[in-house]
Amino acid sequence: MTLILPFTFIPISQFCPFTHDSLNNLHQLRKISGSKPFNQDSENPQPPTYTNLKQHRKTSPFNKTSMFPAKPTSRSMLCTFTILLLLTSTIFVTANEDPTVETDNDGADSDLQELIAIDEQEGGGGEEQQQGDQQKEAEVLSKAQRIVLELNSDNARRITDQNEFVLILGYAPWCVRSAELMPQFAEAANKLKELGSPVLMAKLDAERYPKVASTLGIKGFPTLLLFVNGTSQVYTGGFSGEDIVIWARKKTGVPVIRISSSVEAEDFQKKYHLFVLGLFDKFEGHDYEEFIKAATIDNEIQFVEVSSSAVAKILFPNINAKDNFIGIVKSEPEKYTAYGGIFEKDTILQFLEYNKFPLVTILTELNSARVYSSPVKLQVIVFADADDFKNLIQPLQEIARKFISKIMFIYIDIADENQAKPFLTLFGIEDSENTVVTAFDNRMSSKYLLESNPTPSNIEEFCSRLLHGSLSPYFKSQPIPDNKEKILQVVVGKTFDDLVLSSPKNVLLEVYTPWCISCETTTKQIEKLAKHFKSVDNLVFARIDASANEHPKLQVDDYPTLLFYPVGDKANPVKLSTKSSSKDLATVIKSLLRAKEDVPKDEL
Repeated sequence: MTLILPFTFIPISQFCPFTHDSLNNLHQLRKISGSKPFNQDSENPQPPTYTNLKQHRKTSPFNKTSMFPAKPTSRSMLCTFTILLLLTSTIFVTANEDPTVETDNDGADSDLQELIAIDEQEGGGGEEQQQGDQQKEAEVLSKAQRIVLELNSDNARRITDQNEFVLILGYAPWCVRSAELMPQFAEAANKLKELGSPVLMAKLDAERYPKVASTLGIKGFPTLLLFVNGTSQVYTGGFSGEDIVIWARKKTGVPVIRISSSVEAEDFQKKYHLFVLGLFDKFEGHDYEEFIKAATIDNEIQFVEVSSSAVAKILFPNINAKDNFIGIVKSEPEKYTAYGGIFEKDTILQFLEYNKFPLVTILTELNSARVYSSPVKLQVIVFADADDFKNLIQPLQEIARKFISKIMFIYIDIADENQAKPFLTLFGIEDSENTVVTAFDNRMSSKYLLESNPTPSNIEEFCSRLLHGSLSPYFKSQPIPDNKEKILQVVVGKTFDDLVLSSPKNVLLEVYTPWCISCETTTKQIEKLAKHFKSVDNLVFARIDASANEHPKLQVDDYPTLLFYPVGDKANPVKLSTKSSSKDLATVIKSLLRAKEDVPKDEL
C-alpha cells in the first residue's frame, strides 16, 4: 500500500522508480482522464491537460507529473545533501537494537557537527537563514536517532508482529522525495514520543532490503504504512510532521483531545493552527457519539472536546451556544465558523470538507492533494509574484467571502515553476510574468481565463459568471499564421472553424505534437500527398499542433492522427490510418472525394 503524497510536478523521468507500478500508475492516469493510456511500445506521450495533471497528483508518488523539470534551489540542494549524508550515518537506532535501550550519541553528535560544517563550506559561506534551517533540521534528525528503529531482513517481521502499532517509512537513500519526507517523519517521531504515544516509529531502506520491502508491501519510495498487530494499513493523512502526528494518534485510539482547564486551552492554541471544537455538557449521548465518529473518520484535523463554556470561549471566543456545539477554528481572517447542522457524522464531515480551507489557499507541496480532493468543484487560481500577491490578498479574501463553499480560491507563486508552469502551459502562457487569473470547473474539466486586467472588480465579475455558468471556456491557440502559397495549410485554435469546419472544401487534417517521434514520417507523407493532389480544387491539406492549440470539436488522444473532413458532413470526420503507405492513403482519399473526374492519376 503506497503512500499518496501531494507534492508538486516533476518530470516523469525523475520519479523515484516504482518497480512495475510506475507504468501502471500512468495507465490509470490515462484511463481516468479520458485519454489514451500509455502503451509500452508507444513513443508518443500525450500533452498535459488539467484533468490528468490534477489526477496524477493524487495517484503518483508525491503527485508530481509534468513535462517541466524541477529546478531545485540552493537551499533545497543543501538540505537534501545534509539529509542524505545523515541517512548513511548512524542517526537512527541500528536495526537490531532494542527500542528501549539508550545509545551513546557523542560520536554521532560529533559527526553531525562535521557534516553541518561541510555543508556551510560548500555553500560558499551561505546565508544565515540557510544555516539556521539546516541546524534545526539536523537537530531534529539527531534527536530522532534514539526513537526511530532501522529495520532489516532480520528484525522487520519480528518488530511488526510483536508490537501493537508500528509506523514504517520505506525509503531509498538516493530518492529526493524520501529525503524531503524524512525530516517530517523525524519531527513526528519526536512529538509522538513526547506525547507518550504507543506508536513505534521505524524506517526501512527498501533498496538495500528489497525482499523485506516486498514482504511489508512497500512498492515505491517513499511509502508510509501503519502496522496494527502485524497487519498493515494504508496511510491517508497529510505530510507535515503535525499531520503525521494527528493521523497516527487518531489511528491508535486518540481521536479527540479533552481539555479541562483554561491553561490547557491556551497551551493547545499555541500548538494547533486548525482544529475542531466540540462543547458538550456530558461526554455521552447521541450528539457526542456522532462527534467522536466524525473525529475518528477524519484524517487531517485535530478534534478537541470541552464541557466548560468558559474554556470553550478561549478556543472559540464568539461562541453563543446553550446546547451542544461544534465549530472549526483556522488561523486566518475567517477564523471561526460554527456548525449549524444536525449531529450526524456524515453532515459534520461534509461541513469540515467545505470549511477547512482558508479564504485563499496558498498551494504548497504539502497541501496540494487535499486541495485537489476538495468537494468544491469550482476553483479560481491566481498566479502572481509574492510582492503583487501582498497587495492582492486582502481584496481577494473579500471576494472569496462572497463565494464561501461555492468557489475555492487558490494562490500559486508565478515564479515557482514546479507549481505554476504546468498550469499556465494549459493556457499557452507558461512564460507569463504578470498576474494571471484562471478558473477550472472540475465537474466538466473546463478551464477559463480572465482576459481583462485582474482588478478586484473584474475578478469578482469573473467569479460570478463562473458560478452562474455564463463564462466561455478557454481554448489556447497560437498566433494566426500566414498560409499564402502554402501547399500544406497551418491551422491554429483560432482558425479551426474557418479553415476546417466552415471551409467549403474537403479537408485532410494532420494532428501532431512536437514531441511525437512518428509524426515526422506522417508529415512527409502528407506533404507528398498535398503535392500529388494539388490540382484538386475541392481538397485542402492542413496540419495542427495539438500541444499548442485546442478546439472543443477537436478531441484527439493519439498522435499523429489523420482526419478527413468531407464537405457537407464536417461534424463526422473520417479517421485515416497513419500506418498506411502513401499509395494506400491516396486510394482512400480518392474514394472519399467521390469525384473521380477531379482526382489525378495514381502516380505515387
